[in-house]
Amino acid sequence: MPHRLMLLDTASLYFRAFYGLPDSIQRADGVPVNAVRGLLDMIARLTTDYRATHLVACWDNDWRPQWRVDLIPTYKAHRVAREVEGGPDVEVVPDALEAQLPMIRRMLDLAGIATVGADQHEADDVIGTYASHADFPVDVVTGDRDLFQVCDDRRQVRVIYTARGMRNLEVLTEETVVAKYRVLPQQYADYATLRGDASDGLPGVAGIGEKTAAALLLAHGNLEGLLAAAADPESKVSAGVRAKLAAAADYLEVAPAVVNLVRNLPLPTLEEAGAHLRPVQGEQRAELERLAMEWNLGGSVKRLVAALDLRA
Repeated sequence: MPHRLMLLDTASLYFRAFYGLPDSIQRADGVPVNAVRGLLDMIARLTTDYRATHLVACWDNDWRPQWRVDLIPTYKAHRVAREVEGGPDVEVVPDALEAQLPMIRRMLDLAGIATVGADQHEADDVIGTYASHADFPVDVVTGDRDLFQVCDDRRQVRVIYTARGMRNLEVLTEETVVAKYRVLPQQYADYATLRGDASDGLPGVAGIGEKTAAALLLAHGNLEGLLAAAADPESKVSAGVRAKLAAAADYLEVAPAVVNLVRNLPLPTLEEAGAHLRPVQGEQRAELERLAMEWNLGGSVKRLVAALDLRA
């Protein structure tokens, strides 16, 4: 089977699993297991349907890095449950989901699925680094539009977009990003910077929406080119756009560092991380099967094990 790497935006998927299945699915002690079940089923289906040979469950070691907050204080501010002095803020995560995260990590470990995070960085940055340096085709699985910036037809990097649910997955390439947003993937971060993104607490430039942002990037290539043109009195940038950009000058100076993915993290290689998918054998298989019964995981473990058996 030709090598193909799959990178999971893991939090995006386990949140989707949690809200997609009733939390009445529980262990004998009453702890919900809906997110565990749903995530394992997602992995089994995704790796089979898209013929992944390597898999990394990318993890948010820091879901709201302080260095991004220092640049844009509103960054993900609406998702903060509690501020922690001297440490990372606590994200709004339902208690019923929080209780399942150790179980998810345990299942992934027993199944031999690599889990990789990076201190002071989000899973998006881990994805950006692996996707930018992989030597073979890559599928990024996410419900986050920010990751559209990794699409690269030349290097065969795609996004499997989950926003409409697992039954309506969209495969995004450079062509589909252009068709949907009228910008190239390499322009997407600048596009998001200009129009803003309420889901990440990015204010954008007041008065510049999606259509205007796309048109400006089409005319000037990128944010740097647009700002250079706006500073040139001889350019064709309208007075209205110049005024809007000038009013947002402080924001535009720092936003690219926040919105652009980090692509050069010192991560373990795919081999070091254990990303190559293999059948689960021996004690790990027995423990998975035991926990499947003990934790009331239904057929999800069996389906995951069967999907990994195909990698023999």
